[in-house]
Amino acid sequence: MIRAAPVSRSCCSINRSAPRIGNPSPARSGADGRSARLAACGYCSHVSTEPLRCAGALIADPEGRLFFQRRSPDRRLFPNCWDIVGGHLEPGETFEEALRREVTEETGWQVSEILGPVGEYRYVGDDGLTRIESDWLVRVAGDLSTPVLEAGKHTEYRWLGPDDLDVLDEHRDVNDGLIRQIAERAFAVLESTRS
Repeated sequence: MIRAAPVSRSCCSINRSAPRIGNPSPARSGADGRSARLAACGYCSHVSTEPLRCAGALIADPEGRLFFQRRSPDRRLFPNCWDIVGGHLEPGETFEEALRREVTEETGWQVSEILGPVGEYRYVGDDGLTRIESDWLVRVAGDLSTPVLEAGKHTEYRWLGPDDLDVLDEHRDVNDGLIRQIAERAFAVLESTRS
């Protein structure tokens, strides 16, 4: 489980790049008052925050490797850590729609095939918010040698095989090895699709 730091940021610092939608609506305040703070910015009043739903893509190439990208050191959540493609669901979005959108936004590629589920993971980020992430093994269309990384969010990428996963342990203390566990599970799913 990922260790959570105390939440001391304002609502708007949770997602500064998110568009503000309409006027804030009243929210029920939880025991910690987080719901009231989150509703204050307008964006958060339209997004379920407890728990946040996320979709993750483990992109497989024809050689049986998986795509990973390093988060920018300026990112609030898991800075400078290796990660898979993915992100939060937008209001009204399905997991599949989010998966397809996130792959295009973060790599410039298009999902061509969803091979199957990798798993569902519950964790608490260092922003103190609980997330439930549904991860999927996918193939994509596009030039796999030149992903278009999302500017300011990712700094590099690597294609890793099953024997290359030690690199994912660089920041194991930040995420308790969750990314490596997800990768290992994805390789098992990938192997089962070849049979």
